[in-house]
Amino acid sequence: MKILTLLFLLLIMFSHNSFAQAEVSSDDGYLAFAQVMPEPVEGLPAVIKKIQYPPIARQAGLEGKVFVMAYVDEKGNVDDVKVLKGVGGGCEEEVIKVLKTTKFKPGMNNGQPVKVKTSLSFAFKLK
Repeated sequence: MKILTLLFLLLIMFSHNSFAQAEVSSDDGYLAFAQVMPEPVEGLPAVIKKIQYPPIARQAGLEGKVFVMAYVDEKGNVDDVKVLKGVGGGCEEEVIKVLKTTKFKPGMNNGQPVKVKTSLSFAFKLK
């Protein structure tokens, strides 16, 4: 009976640890948050300046915000960008193109660089 109880307790502990880790990380080891979140080396205003208003979006009068999730690795490279909400007309593709060529300061946990996913938004507004 003691062995059965011990096995049951071990199973509960193992299940709890796996669940706790799943809450913190997902998407191939990318954390949802870190003690220090990643940020563009040049600063976000410099990234925004690189984004060109797509001609199709301009002609169609499309305006709005593009919301994305950027997956930043331990070296500060953007491995992937997923669009959460877009406006069309090539705006999403432009944001993805610029972010994939942007160098980030990596996210940090306990002084160590970690893989982190971070959400960003970019406004497209005609003047």
